[in-house]
Amino acid sequence: MTGNNPTDRSKLGTKRHILTDKNGIPLSVVISSANTHDIKLVTDVVDNAVIKIPSFKTKKTGGRRKLQHLCLDKAYNSELEEQELIKRGYVLHIPNKRKRDETEEEEIKVITQRCSNRKKYSAKRWVVERTNSWHNMFRKLFTRYEKKAENYLGLVQFSCCIIIYRKIILGIGS
Repeated sequence: MTGNNPTDRSKLGTKRHILTDKNGIPLSVVISSANTHDIKLVTDVVDNAVIKIPSFKTKKTGGRRKLQHLCLDKAYNSELEEQELIKRGYVLHIPNKRKRDETEEEEIKVITQRCSNRKKYSAKRWVVERTNSWHNMFRKLFTRYEKKAENYLGLVQFSCCIIIYRKIILGIGS
C-alpha cells in the first residue's frame, strides 16, 4: 500500500482519504499509496460512507430528493468524476484553478458552462484538515510502522472510532 511519491522525492508514503460531516466526524476512510492520484479514489470514499444519502422523497422538499453538499479540494477537479458524483446526488464545492490571463467573471462563466451542480468555492475544507490533524495526534498513524495495509487500515478505523467517541459522547474537541 505504499509507493514512491514524486512530490517528496520518491519517499514511501500512505494517503488517508477521509469523508467527514460538517462537524468533522469521519464517515468514510480509504487508504492508498502516496503516488496514487486522488481522483481515482473519490468514488470509493463516497461509496464506503457509513451513512448513505436517503433515496426517499419527502413532502418538505416538494417531492424532490434533498441534495447533499460535498466540499472537495482542487485535486478532485475532474469532469468525469464530477459527473459521477452529480449522478449520486451531490452538489459539488470545488475551487477552480484560474489561468493567468483569466478574470474572475470568465472563471464563473466557465464553471456554469461545465455543470450546474457545482459551486464556485470550497466552503468548509478546513473541517477535513482538522480531522486529519486529529488523526495525526495518534502516534501509530503519524508515522506508519505497519507493513500490512489491513493492519494500518484497522488502526485508522479504530482512531475514527476514538474521534467519534470523544466528539459525540464526551463532547471534547472544537
